[in-house]
Amino acid sequence: MRDVRDIRPGLRFPVHAVELDFARSGGPGGQNVNKVETKVIARLPLGALGLHPGDLDRVRAKLASRLDAAGRLVVTCQESRQRERNVEAAFERMRELLDWALRVPRPRRATKPTRSSKVRRVESKKRRSAVKAARRAPRGE
Repeated sequence: MRDVRDIRPGLRFPVHAVELDFARSGGPGGQNVNKVETKVIARLPLGALGLHPGDLDRVRAKLASRLDAAGRLVVTCQESRQRERNVEAAFERMRELLDWALRVPRPRRATKPTRSSKVRRVESKKRRSAVKAARRAPRGE
């Protein structure tokens, strides 16, 4: 197992900072499932990443539902029946989450609807109005 994982070029997280806990997995597996703890619960303190304060705030905001009370990123994995595969999968999932959370969103540029789109919208509203008007009973009766 490597001691450092790349999140993206120039940014890494130290594996030794990740706290690993193991539990019994659910699902199929027969008697083995009741004896072996293959489920992995990985916790990474965000302070160990060495991020800039702005990046750290972005990660905390985007991954708020995955943080525990101590502010650690929590990832669980029980895909495999082998503990080592689950550890690797948890690290990969952690890397993907951090990479996603660190992406800076492109600023939205305000745009105006085109003249033809306005005309189309008004025409469709008129057609819909005519359809509904045709369903109503005549006024005089």
